Amino acid sequence: MPARAAYCVANRPSLLSELKRRNVLRAGALYLGTVWLLAQVITQLGPVFDTPAWIARWFLALSAVGFPFWIALAWFYELTPEGLKRERDVAPDESTRQVTRRRLDRAIIAVLTVAVVLLLTNTFMWHKGAGLRGDGAAAIPAKSVAVLPLVNGGDEGEQFFSDGLSESLIVALSQFQGLKVIGRNSSFQFRDTKDDSAAIGRKLGVAHLLEGSVQHAGDMVRISVELIDAASGQTRWSQHYDRPYKDLFALQDDITQAVAGALHAKLLSSGAAAKQTDRPPSGNIDAYNAYLQGLKYWHDERFAKAAGYMTQAVQVDPGYAMAWAQLSGSWSTVAAFQNEPPEAANEHMRIARLAADKALQLSPELGPAHAALAYLKVYHFDHQDASTGCRRAVQLAPKDGTVLNGCGYVLAQVGKLGEAIQLRARLLSTEPLYTINYLQYARLLMAAGRLDEAEKYLRTAESLPQTNPEWQQKIIFSRMVDAMMRGDAKAAMDIAAEMPAEDRVLYTALAAQPGPDRAVADAALANALAMKDLADADPYLITEIYALRGDAGHAMQWLQRVSPGDLIFLPTDPLIMNLREDPRFIAFCRKVGLPPPDEVETLSFDQIRAAGVVKG
Repeated sequence: MPARAAYCVANRPSLLSELKRRNVLRAGALYLGTVWLLAQVITQLGPVFDTPAWIARWFLALSAVGFPFWIALAWFYELTPEGLKRERDVAPDESTRQVTRRRLDRAIIAVLTVAVVLLLTNTFMWHKGAGLRGDGAAAIPAKSVAVLPLVNGGDEGEQFFSDGLSESLIVALSQFQGLKVIGRNSSFQFRDTKDDSAAIGRKLGVAHLLEGSVQHAGDMVRISVELIDAASGQTRWSQHYDRPYKDLFALQDDITQAVAGALHAKLLSSGAAAKQTDRPPSGNIDAYNAYLQGLKYWHDERFAKAAGYMTQAVQVDPGYAMAWAQLSGSWSTVAAFQNEPPEAANEHMRIARLAADKALQLSPELGPAHAALAYLKVYHFDHQDASTGCRRAVQLAPKDGTVLNGCGYVLAQVGKLGEAIQLRARLLSTEPLYTINYLQYARLLMAAGRLDEAEKYLRTAESLPQTNPEWQQKIIFSRMVDAMMRGDAKAAMDIAAEMPAEDRVLYTALAAQPGPDRAVADAALANALAMKDLADADPYLITEIYALRGDAGHAMQWLQRVSPGDLIFLPTDPLIMNLREDPRFIAFCRKVGLPPPDEVETLSFDQIRAAGVVKG
């Protein structure tokens, strides 16, 4: 190689040094800093101006595409005091480039300073201020609303009407895309409340409240409503309506559209979940009135009374799919859980099946209709069709609290613990104050061995209003089982003592079985069996006791006596799942139609104890 050529090669500048000399690295840093700054601006100010989420995604995508072009521009061109010049035309002395470097450094510092200030403001002021409002308040979406129960301005007998309209508004608003709407079980807890709007919004996790009053008198209906900003208490929109009762549905539409407009919410697209409605398609007001009365008794858990009014609704309007679905659910619940004579239970199950089939024939995309049929399937131990029906119901009505709650039971009862847990978690977002959901969620987590998480939700359930007297006893029972699973024999026995006096001997016998003192466990079981009437009345609990003792023979004898209404809960029971490998238990499950034990996701009590406490 000639000496001159060798000299040139040896002294050729490296790529890194050339990038520095041409200020390419500084230009790249400026580009990235500016993109970061603009991304923060879009993220923080987007919700204020109702900016679609896709704008931020497209901005970042275009920024990534543009970066190579920016680097190429910085390589070939130089920003000089005289303007933009080709790099080869810049004077060879470094003074010009030094000026460019200082300008780029100042620009980089300015951009990063503004970005950091925005980041700190967002973190320590806006989010901290939101966090002071309570747990989860920082995550309250701007597009969120709770419909508080409309005040009944008529006579006491019209309470069902004002409550029904409130629930109908919840159903209608739930059809809007991206709008969080709180369910009835939580929002109705603020009837006659003395809490201010900020406290209600914080407890329900919403930014807005819809409240007002309704009066139905003769052929007229009068409704006053206002949309409140929960944090400030200021009214965003209000309206007073006086309309003929026959125009009730048009009035509901006006209110729904006005509220959705104030919240900049848009209806679900055609490709989203099917539209769900609780109205008769014919627009028959009398049928709707009967439906609302039935709905009141449904929520009061007076299911036979609910079925009577739903029957009236479908007699007035045979095309009323939602009323048929509710009729099916009402009668099937009565037949499965209210200890009817066999003849009456069979007849009500027959009517329930006809009603569910009719609802699906009229409205194949009605989520509650698929759920009603799934309930029937699980009551008849058809676990395959029950799970399929509930998956379809949730797909069609993903925001319907009744569907999520009911199918949470069904999927657990067919052994699909993971899916059931997911539904319970989803229901928490729209029913933040629904006691039974926290209780059931905790029990499913316990069945999965996630004891720490379960304990948290049990505590929440215990802190909420106990509107059903049975809930408190179920919470105590779950706390007792939790202590047993943790190996805390003393705590389990202490909690058993909190049970009602007439049942305490049975629960004490159960709590004693995992303890280290076998004499105590044997004596407790003997005491329970000595109270023959009490033991005979609860063969399921005696089965649990023998399953914990590892006595599969006696456990199976008692299991044969358990009613079908109790057997459907067996797949979520870790205590009885101690029998899962016993051939007699496997055969029993096959005979009655329960899912095969090896397909049930619930862990057995012994498995949970052996694994220790699984942190949530």
